[in-house]
Amino acid sequence: MKKFNLLAVLVLLLVSCQKDDETIVPQCEIPVNLSVNDITFNGATLTWQDNTANNGSTNTATFKIEYGVSGFVLGSGTTLTSTVISLNVINLLPNTAYDFYVQKICSSNNTSVFSDVGTFTTLSPPVVTEFRSTLSEMNLFQGSLNNLHPSPYAFEYDLNTRLFTDYAHKQRLIVLPEGTALASNGDGLPNFPDNTIIAKTFYYNVDDRDLSLGKTIIETRVLIKKNGVWESGDYKWNASQTEATLDGAGGTVAVAWIDNSGTTNNVNYQIPSNTDCFTCHQTSGSMTPIGPKLRTLNFEVNGINQLQRLKDMQLLTGLSSPSDVTVLPDWQDTSATLEERARAYFDIQCAHCHSAGGFCEIESTLRLSYETSLDDSKIVQRKNSISTRINTYNSGFSMPYIGTTIIHTEGVALIQAYLDTL
Repeated sequence: MKKFNLLAVLVLLLVSCQKDDETIVPQCEIPVNLSVNDITFNGATLTWQDNTANNGSTNTATFKIEYGVSGFVLGSGTTLTSTVISLNVINLLPNTAYDFYVQKICSSNNTSVFSDVGTFTTLSPPVVTEFRSTLSEMNLFQGSLNNLHPSPYAFEYDLNTRLFTDYAHKQRLIVLPEGTALASNGDGLPNFPDNTIIAKTFYYNVDDRDLSLGKTIIETRVLIKKNGVWESGDYKWNASQTEATLDGAGGTVAVAWIDNSGTTNNVNYQIPSNTDCFTCHQTSGSMTPIGPKLRTLNFEVNGINQLQRLKDMQLLTGLSSPSDVTVLPDWQDTSATLEERARAYFDIQCAHCHSAGGFCEIESTLRLSYETSLDDSKIVQRKNSISTRINTYNSGFSMPYIGTTIIHTEGVALIQAYLDTL
């Protein structure tokens, strides 16, 4: 008896079971090379490659796309279909990582397995350049609002010498419209494009020695430039620290905090009304910013000069080098002279009112901008009056006129020491 080759027998059996006109259907190929284009804060275009189509075969297949927040389990995501090798998905969450998979359906009984995973992250939503009823609607922050994590479209800045507001801490932001920049205009305020937002949030740490204990956020003041004119709005934070609401009436908030020395402090913090804001933020009857002058930004934060960082980010034009701008001294920097420190303190605390066009232009002869000469400032002539009005707190009489309810012990000591030399 002849020995039969087992493989040959199996082949013969398979052929004998097929009809003469039947052809073998190729397995549906897995989509490959997943990619993502046109990502926005709430949508994206998903694309992939179909090797069958690339090999010249007629493509009558349908593709099944499943997507969801990164880490989702297949079968639990959102499913859509497409007859082409791309799909625009919408209604996504902002600033969120997504996974997606693609499966090819060649026929009802012939489908590929799902592709490897594709991943993308949506953008943060654009900052809204108009006042909304709640702060969260403006998209100045991302994530939980009370984390005060700025939008990636915001530039967080600091001032070399800061305004005193009852020992409150402040976070300062500038948001410029996409494709625009500040324009250098000497040492003072730059030229801001329309639809610029300046925001300042006031808060107290529960304990300045341990920031992990959190903070109490009081208010977020916002300036928006529209058609060449600055408009102001103030957002009051709720007690649960989940939201802030637009409210121009002002108010009082009792706050307690522990300072770096371990001392518990209490203050009845005064939130200014819209009228109060205009009192300080005006020059010759027009609303204007106070703090972000180029000379006040001209110092290093986290190892890089702020003006240089603005230039590098293409957010500041018309400035060759930060060295072309003067620097307003830090009033706490003891390497500067007593006069330099005191005049810098006068500038940031007082000059917006005590200057030409300021609120106190008529009421006072004092002119307290840093660049004003000592003779022209009238500080010597008014030193006794200055001493009286900074050493006691009496609402409507003490200086600063608005924004404080207690004496700034360290600032008063500096100014008094300077006045005593005159």
